[in-house]
Amino acid sequence: MTASRSDLDRAQIVDGVRALLGDGGVSTAPRALELASVDRFKKYQSVHGIFDGPIPAVIAYPRSTDEVAAVLRFANEHVINVVTRTGGTATEGGLETVVDDTIVLDGSRMDAVVAIDEPNMMVTVQCGVPLQRLEDELRTRGLTTGHSPQSKPIAQYGGLVATRSIGQFSTLYGAIEDMVVGLEAVFPDGSIARIKNVPRRAAGPDIRHVVIGSEGALCVVTEVTVKVFRYQPEHTRYFGFLLDDFGAGVEAIRELVVSGYRPSVCRVYSPEDANQHFAHFSQGKNVVVLTAEGPARLAEATAAGIEDVFATRPHERVDPALIEEWFAGLNWGQDKIDAEKETMLRESHLGYTTEVSVDWSRTNDLYEAVMHRIRTEYPRAGDLTMLGAHSSHSYQTGTNLYFVYDYRIACEPREEIDLYHVPLNAIIVEEALRHGGSMVHHHGVGKYRTPWVREEHGSAWPILEGLKTAFDPKGIMNAGTIYPLER
Repeated sequence: MTASRSDLDRAQIVDGVRALLGDGGVSTAPRALELASVDRFKKYQSVHGIFDGPIPAVIAYPRSTDEVAAVLRFANEHVINVVTRTGGTATEGGLETVVDDTIVLDGSRMDAVVAIDEPNMMVTVQCGVPLQRLEDELRTRGLTTGHSPQSKPIAQYGGLVATRSIGQFSTLYGAIEDMVVGLEAVFPDGSIARIKNVPRRAAGPDIRHVVIGSEGALCVVTEVTVKVFRYQPEHTRYFGFLLDDFGAGVEAIRELVVSGYRPSVCRVYSPEDANQHFAHFSQGKNVVVLTAEGPARLAEATAAGIEDVFATRPHERVDPALIEEWFAGLNWGQDKIDAEKETMLRESHLGYTTEVSVDWSRTNDLYEAVMHRIRTEYPRAGDLTMLGAHSSHSYQTGTNLYFVYDYRIACEPREEIDLYHVPLNAIIVEEALRHGGSMVHHHGVGKYRTPWVREEHGSAWPILEGLKTAFDPKGIMNAGTIYPLER
């Protein structure tokens, strides 16, 4: 895709959006525009007040689907780039504005819980509903979304669906694509599409997946209906095991999952990664963390399956209370983000991640290959203060690997991305593809994994490319995200 130039100047774009939404529906405050030009991918630069990319012309705050449609029609008519956002917790540059005079379409004011349908175990929400707020309301009714990413305190539903989000309990409840029943989306020409709520259908391809995971590059998610589940925390069982070998931990959870058990949490941490979470008991070993939940008999059966798998493997047990305590503080909200910023400024130190997926038979090979390449090829390996990985989402056919790397920043703030995160991310992505895996498991492509998107999809790339051509022929939707931007 190439970025087209609008026939309007910056002031005319602002006036046009204001005419549609009123004074209260727009912001042109300089600081707000700067912050809206990036996401957490550039957190070190932004905490130093560095905003080098094109600054958006205006932030639009629609309050209805019709207002979203009006803004998109205006943008499409005048070929104006639109970046849509809700909670703003993206980490791969997907919210970065890379085209001059972009409209940032912020759906956070569309925050109504439309309907809670208990008999049919569904809930319908607008795109700006915070996940934590919905979860709190559902729990008063003995229900849960089953969705618990670390960003749960501040993430909102439009972004969760658009980025193909996943949560900590995915091995039992599934990821967001497994939870979405139906949805509403607005396309660049202003047309509104509603995909109705049905348990399943075989009426052609599953068109929900045109929208789920599209990262604002095709349309804007305005409303979503998701499944809900019974909330029965009284039955939850926690397990922790110490193992000498990372591959042995992966093999243990593989056996558990392929045998038919679905622990809600199923994780294996390498010693380095484990140390930052479990330093008080990890003893320099690999740590396996599991939880069993659901109805009492199901939780008991899962717990028995866990016991059987580890009964035949050398291990040390961890006090379940320590695992339960760890989970209670795992999620991060604005308080932890603020603390992270203070640490970055004070210590010039940063931690980042790259997550990929691969089948079971190549998981340990991928882990070893990444660790070897970074330690031996990365020129700034001496600045790394931690390099590790964990598996945290598992399936019948394979798992994910979440590589974690912390580093001292021995350069100017503006150089940090190019000297640290970009080359480390590249090694991990390249090795995932070389081992037949996916370059991204759940954080989305954003703008910083687009160099590999054609290799990721191979001969299926024309299918994805065709969606852009069909639904966004003028290329106004989130230029540079998923679809490489040719300058």
